[in-house]
Amino acid sequence: MSFLPTLNAFLNATCGVLLFIGHRYMKHGDMKKHKSVMIGAFSVSVVFLISYLTYHYSHGTTHFPRTGFIRYLYFTILTSHTILAATVVPLAIITLNRGLKNRVALHRKIAKWTYPIWMYVSVTGVIVYLMLYHM
Repeated sequence: MSFLPTLNAFLNATCGVLLFIGHRYMKHGDMKKHKSVMIGAFSVSVVFLISYLTYHYSHGTTHFPRTGFIRYLYFTILTSHTILAATVVPLAIITLNRGLKNRVALHRKIAKWTYPIWMYVSVTGVIVYLMLYHM
């Protein structure tokens, strides 16, 4: 189970890359590729969530060992990451659902919020991992 934090960081990074690529496809009007990549990003996020919950169920909490300014920075990033991670779950489900049902106007309306939040969660997930396991 000790490999799961690294796997989780890899899944977060992969999701972030897929989100970026999917967003670029959308900007260039390639909706078929946009759809495929965004389904991939959602799928990677589901695998991440399963892996994350498995690790924390079996391992519990990992404490941040550093003190001083870096500790405050870590907890600031972790807090915003955690709150937005909980927020992005329903947002991503609703956004994906609307896209798959071809409800384009409603999809766009929520996607403009979902994308930056989801991207932030993906990137800060990697940052939290690096701060926790490699500092």
